[in-house]
Amino acid sequence: MSANNNPPKPVAWGYCGDVEPCKWHEHFPQAGGKRQSPVAIATSSVEVDKSMAPLDMKYDSHMCSSLTNNGRTFCVSVKSDVCNLSGGPLADKYRLLQFHCHWGSDDSKGAEHTIDGQQHAAELHLVHWNTDKFTSPGDAIKNDKGIAVLTAFIKVGKEHKGWNQVLDHFKDISDVNGVCNMDEDFNPKCLLPENLTDYWTYEGSLTTPPCYESVRFIIFKEVVELSKEQLAQFRSLSTTAETEGTQGDACPKLVDNFRPLQPLNGRIVKASFES
Repeated sequence: MSANNNPPKPVAWGYCGDVEPCKWHEHFPQAGGKRQSPVAIATSSVEVDKSMAPLDMKYDSHMCSSLTNNGRTFCVSVKSDVCNLSGGPLADKYRLLQFHCHWGSDDSKGAEHTIDGQQHAAELHLVHWNTDKFTSPGDAIKNDKGIAVLTAFIKVGKEHKGWNQVLDHFKDISDVNGVCNMDEDFNPKCLLPENLTDYWTYEGSLTTPPCYESVRFIIFKEVVELSKEQLAQFRSLSTTAETEGTQGDACPKLVDNFRPLQPLNGRIVKASFES
């Protein structure tokens, strides 16, 4: 086989050094678009829309297949047809594909979105794809209204027993590309806040390359508590020198994997509740 037939090496990207977010647009043009995420939400400027129907979440307990450390976050993959989302600001039905988190090097930062200038310690994303309009996640992720992301902020507080079912596996994925099965009875709905009625929503993008502008964010007002020890487990995972934008063989810890805030560019953030 000739060299010309070899697949191109994937473009490196990360959160610091010469692969940091401000350079993503050089290889991923959509990252320089007008509908990027995350954004700063100012509650005094949101538009209240109480006409939005309640969210309808049909999640199954036997749905998580594997947990992976991909060097930029951990990611829990979901079986293809057992978890569906509709209602709220969504006109179509969406299916859960995976969930992951963003966090900081300490508990004072880590979430991607901010609310009135406040940044929480971490942010959970449950990523769904539109099964009404598209035939595969690969098609949905590139197109308008293709993706819906349920978003929950995390802060330091009391221990969260549901989260232990994920964190207990981190010892098996501490290294980059570490992967393990998740066969136990686990429903990721337990990771969300109790109040699923009050949320902010807007149209944005993937917060990681290729940053396609295909996402409807639904961001819950109520914040989830994890203990300080549980949040520290996020920082036990390793990343690679390549994704850190450095040279050498060192494997630094995976921290500060959140994208800087992006301009709203005239977009309207709606709320399902009165401030």
